[in-house]
Amino acid sequence: MKRGKILVIVAPSGTGKSTLIEKLQKEIHSLEWSTSYTTRPRRQGEVHGQDYFFITEKEFISRRDNKEFVEWAKVHSNYYGTLKAFVDEGLETGKHLLFDVDVQGCDSFKKIYGKEANIIFIEPPGIEVLETRLRKRGTDREEVIQERLNNAKSELKRKDDFDFKVLNDDFSNAYTHLKQVVNSILES
Repeated sequence: MKRGKILVIVAPSGTGKSTLIEKLQKEIHSLEWSTSYTTRPRRQGEVHGQDYFFITEKEFISRRDNKEFVEWAKVHSNYYGTLKAFVDEGLETGKHLLFDVDVQGCDSFKKIYGKEANIIFIEPPGIEVLETRLRKRGTDREEVIQERLNNAKSELKRKDDFDFKVLNDDFSNAYTHLKQVVNSILES
């Protein structure tokens, strides 16, 4: 059996990453979504086990200390992580795994899986646009928005460190480019 692929999408918060991923999943059915574990409070409409596995900080730390995560990070005051067993099993059974992680998580994927981890960075057209998008969502307090913007500035400094880069200044163009990148990875 042919080994599966790892596709990791990374972007600053508010870049449109979730919308791009959602469309990608609807069109490329061979991609298997990785549901991350998080200590973040559940947002309205989110489903446990589908959007995230929502767990307590105590449980997360226990799993982290048992080295169950291929990557984990504390982002925006909450923990996020991906189970290593899910990745290893998926690769062995020929599944194409799709991940949404932060910059720190990408570094962990590269450290463990090397070239098998295909990292795609979604770049926003600018910090001002990012701020507008974050405010329009209406889900975060002002201090969280400021934290996300500060993190975005740091993440943008790393944009050239990844395998592929997609600019999301226009959704349709960004999606077309992203889909081309994903198809090239799956066909390699």
